[in-house]
Amino acid sequence: MKVLLLKDPKDKDSGPDPYIKELGSYSLEATLIPVLSFEFTSLDSLFEKLSHPECYGGLVFTSPRALEAIKICLKEKSKKEAWSKSLKQMWNIKPTYVVGKATASLVEEIGLVPQGEKAGNAEKLAEYICSREKPNSSALLFPCGALKREVLPTVLREKGIPLESLTVYQTAQHPDLQESLSSYFSQQGIPASVVFFSPSGVKFCLQHIQKLSGDLMDQVKLAAIGPSTAEALRGAGVAVSCTAGSPTPQELAAAIHTALHPHNCSGPP
Repeated sequence: MKVLLLKDPKDKDSGPDPYIKELGSYSLEATLIPVLSFEFTSLDSLFEKLSHPECYGGLVFTSPRALEAIKICLKEKSKKEAWSKSLKQMWNIKPTYVVGKATASLVEEIGLVPQGEKAGNAEKLAEYICSREKPNSSALLFPCGALKREVLPTVLREKGIPLESLTVYQTAQHPDLQESLSSYFSQQGIPASVVFFSPSGVKFCLQHIQKLSGDLMDQVKLAAIGPSTAEALRGAGVAVSCTAGSPTPQELAAAIHTALHPHNCSGPP
């Protein structure tokens, strides 16, 4: 059975994509199609803020892209030196809150220690932060995308925990998206399941997939990586067959397997 994953491939250097590998263990043949392209912005402003850890109570990351923005800053020799010599240590005295393992591993790559990665989504991370931070303390710095959801900022604001958001990337549709989807459907046929990895993915892909699937759309199991993506699918008027319990290859593959084989809920063969 075929599964279409609407996401970027993992970095070329790090071996096969873990989602393809995990779905393969259930004999599901997965294909990736990149959906989004990103443009980084305000990088000077970002590094200026990172240069003053004394002004903040900690960091919050809900997206791997925000860490990519920091990594771009650190390509400059003088900034890399400043980070290695003192800034990294000063930030490490403070908490770095993250959603999910992918973001946590990028936090570790820049030398910081992530907290809260098991939260799995912004709502749960907001609760975790509220359980650890005092109201009216120093603001947490939150580098984020232009399309960030307001869940986390709203919850923190209600609890009186200051958060300073800085938009460091813009999201757009991948230039090859329509062509990639059309060629997948013409070569591979209609997949058993399509997985959406973000609300933006729903916005940019769902109508194309409905058009390409035609009358067979009702037979395609639509899966979501997390609650905000599932909400976006339902908001677009379609049924969600399954949502990963947490945003990991293992949880997603298990959820898809169960959705495709409702009477046989065992693990990988």
